[in-house]
Amino acid sequence: MSNLAYKRVLLKLSGEALMGDDAYGINRITIERMITEIADVVRMGVELAIVIGGGNIFRGVAPGAAGMDRATADYMGMLATIMNALALQDAFRQVGVTARTMSALNIEQVVEPYIRPKAMRYLEEGKVVIFAAGTGNPFFTTDTAAALRGSEIGAEIVLKATKVDGVYTADPKKDPNAVRYATISFDEAISKNLQVMDATAFALCRDQKLPIKVFSIVKPGALKQIIEGANEGTLVHV
Repeated sequence: MSNLAYKRVLLKLSGEALMGDDAYGINRITIERMITEIADVVRMGVELAIVIGGGNIFRGVAPGAAGMDRATADYMGMLATIMNALALQDAFRQVGVTARTMSALNIEQVVEPYIRPKAMRYLEEGKVVIFAAGTGNPFFTTDTAAALRGSEIGAEIVLKATKVDGVYTADPKKDPNAVRYATISFDEAISKNLQVMDATAFALCRDQKLPIKVFSIVKPGALKQIIEGANEGTLVHV
């Protein structure tokens, strides 16, 4: 335990991270690789919670949602996160790690309702807790849910998993001279208009002094290296 940089973390996974190279949905090979790496970290003794997005599922119905009422579309997106959470929970089961899904929407026949003390107890017991349905409110993203749940459970850091290995001075896909920040303050990120998280989530993390680490979930071993304190990704701090 002494070699761990973090004991309790909140991992923010986008739904798109589950797609692999597919247009939408869940790529089985991708999710299995990802779960194996997360399970290795949990076995090291890290208390880990996950907030999952739903863009990979919702993307498949997006053309039909064009012109839809925003609140209705957001509730559909919340249901998509529950589908992803169940897929993650089952994938953890297959590698021998116990996971519990807790939803901000009440669907008790399928998932448990979110109850903070219960979530804390699960974490202390070494179970992975998957938070689904965002905050349970339309107009708020799963980034905001990650900031909120991370604050509520006393996480030491929010790990924002992306397909890029950190925050850059410019889009590295468009600018070959873009440079990755090793660390950057919240205020500097705001002044430079760097899109780390949506504005509400970013402000909440800053106010709660909850650091954010942006890293690549597709880079093998990156998550474990962060947990062990390696200089991986970009740290956003107060």
